Amino acid sequence: MGYTALSALRSRCPAQETVLNIADVLVSGYLVLVGLKRIYEKSGITDGKRVLVDRLWPRGVKKSTANVDLWLKDVAPSDELRQWFSHDPSKWKEFKAKYKRELDGSKAFADLADMVRTSDVTILYAAKDTEHNNAVALAEFLEAKDGAS
Repeated sequence: MGYTALSALRSRCPAQETVLNIADVLVSGYLVLVGLKRIYEKSGITDGKRVLVDRLWPRGVKKSTANVDLWLKDVAPSDELRQWFSHDPSKWKEFKAKYKRELDGSKAFADLADMVRTSDVTILYAAKDTEHNNAVALAEFLEAKDGAS
């Protein structure tokens, strides 16, 4: 299952609810949920560990009320890559390739992958574009890493 199952879920369920942003990943006989959610959405009981993966703290969100378990700044794209991409969908494929290269050998990415293997995780991001952002790319990379393990 995984990211492709996520696309199928979205096509069957038009409502914009968190459940549509959950990918099921089967890891060592356990079902682990990896969710994607904008930080501006309400937290839910199925969120598991909530991990913010943006380099900059989101505008208008108080750290005291954000319900973020971990802020992994080091797994976010570099400032240079983030500014170059500027959420331009025409740069998406190239962005993912460059971002993947940045993450190769990253301890923060390895830590996130380990966390996803052992517990439910919701990856939080601030971008308005829910299809072309670093969190979506991270979910794809995590799935690929899990498949390669």
